[in-house]
Amino acid sequence: MKPVVRPVMEADFTQWLPLWTGYNTFYKRTLPDEITRTTWARFLDPAEPVHALVAEQDGRLLGLTHYLFHRATATIEPNCYLSDLFTNQHARGKGIGRLLIEAVYEAARRAGCSRVYWQTHETNAVAQVLYNGIADRSGFIVYRKQLR
Repeated sequence: MKPVVRPVMEADFTQWLPLWTGYNTFYKRTLPDEITRTTWARFLDPAEPVHALVAEQDGRLLGLTHYLFHRATATIEPNCYLSDLFTNQHARGKGIGRLLIEAVYEAARRAGCSRVYWQTHETNAVAQVLYNGIADRSGFIVYRKQLR
């Protein structure tokens, strides 16, 4: 059966959680349970601008992507920030990441967004092979200041 990309449902939590944990482990971060539970609740709240899609095949979740819509000063239309993308080890190299990104592109089009953008760590060379084929590299450097 072919993989399907769809919005998360409440019943997906037990399969979504290992993917979320894998994503955070890849980026060497540990999040408090409160953040995970709040993030999950946001995905299920239609009033929230943050969304989650999963790739599913034969009842098994293979990957996830999270994205959000926001306003910007350089456009009238909203922008879409692809926040997280992860596939499990068995799904890698099978086009699941591309399917998830293309589904975000489609969701952004439906929402009237003028662009989708994301970032990845400079050491994530495998993902960059995919990204270089489906998007333009902006050349911007990201700065951040942790406030808490």
